[in-house]
Amino acid sequence: MVRSNWNLPRDVLSESAEFEAPGDPAAYRVQVTPQGDSDQIAEAANLLANAERPLIVAGAGVKWSRGHGATLALAELLNAPVAAAAGHSDTIPNNHPLFAGGVGPRGNVVASDMAREADVILALGTRLGFNSTFYSYDNLNRNAKIIQVEIEPTAIGRHFPVSIGIWGDAAKVAAQLTREIQGLKRNAKAEKWKSDFQAKRKKMLEERDEKGAAMTTPIQPQTLFKVLRGVLPANSIVTIDAGTLCLQATDALYHLEPPAFLSPLDFGLVGFSYAAGLGAKAAAPDRPVVSLMGDGGFGMTMTELSTAVSCGLNTVTIVMNNHCWGAEKAYQRDFFGGRYIGADVKNPPYDKVAELFGAKGFRVERPQDIGSTVEAALACGKPAVVDVQIDPNALYSFRRDPFAHRTGAKAS
Repeated sequence: MVRSNWNLPRDVLSESAEFEAPGDPAAYRVQVTPQGDSDQIAEAANLLANAERPLIVAGAGVKWSRGHGATLALAELLNAPVAAAAGHSDTIPNNHPLFAGGVGPRGNVVASDMAREADVILALGTRLGFNSTFYSYDNLNRNAKIIQVEIEPTAIGRHFPVSIGIWGDAAKVAAQLTREIQGLKRNAKAEKWKSDFQAKRKKMLEERDEKGAAMTTPIQPQTLFKVLRGVLPANSIVTIDAGTLCLQATDALYHLEPPAFLSPLDFGLVGFSYAAGLGAKAAAPDRPVVSLMGDGGFGMTMTELSTAVSCGLNTVTIVMNNHCWGAEKAYQRDFFGGRYIGADVKNPPYDKVAELFGAKGFRVERPQDIGSTVEAALACGKPAVVDVQIDPNALYSFRRDPFAHRTGAKAS
């Protein structure tokens, strides 16, 4: 008989042994990241300098290499807007005039339109993966020349053909390109591309704020996001969860001190945000950490309140409580005639649950109370949970392509 599971006998577990110290991790970890090949850098620099509509799409490689300074120096030299790959809206400070916000299906219309119009796209530290593109030319200009910079060589050209693929660290390659381009004549038409973008971006942000200004009850997601844009400290770290409420938040907040934003991305993990927030607080105890979650997601990981209290991990969790599985309910509304099955969630009062764990609980039912309550949660000196009652009818269908056969509509 083949045993399907194995256990160590108790007498083995009770013995002791001597082990050598592991030594210095620097002895086996990579200490030097690669620079780009000089010939490829020269070729890419010429392509960018001659571009009429250059766009930088900055991804995780910029964030984790702390490359926002090098990226901005390159962008300013080129008059190139910087769009963020999905889940990496903190690649550069969001208050910079060249920041375009998230690109692709989870981004905003201005940044996404630019990706469809750019003649040269510098994919800097990004795979141009599913969440940014849906692997579709619906979200990228098919005729654009793509320069892809990646530290993982197998990611270069994996999803889209590229004109130039550069294996290297995003920050180092950005600095190399800046030095090379400084000696080149740049295309004057890029200035108009930049100014047109800034006008469109300004209008979009004004319209976003207007929508969020509606102080109606029940609370609308865009109202919550607008208030958070105004009250969260500049050095906040924000984590989000899976689910459509959090997807709407992906491009709706401001991140001013990179790195500052954690998202589950491809994993689609419901409940990710709370655990990620605890990890972020442990790593950066002096920075405020705010975790956005839906009510279903928080219900999956709320037992970690015990960890937060016992370890003094004083994060603020904002539960966007719409009493349903929002994505599933939206799909059932839009594609199955409103025949709801398993879509509604019976929640406990999460503010009371927090108190039972020894944390601090808050409840918000009126939009006028959001700002002062979040400020109180940030200042309370304990792990805090803010249960915000969100309109259960504020549903959002994120993906239509799985259901295109039901409507005859083109997938989006």
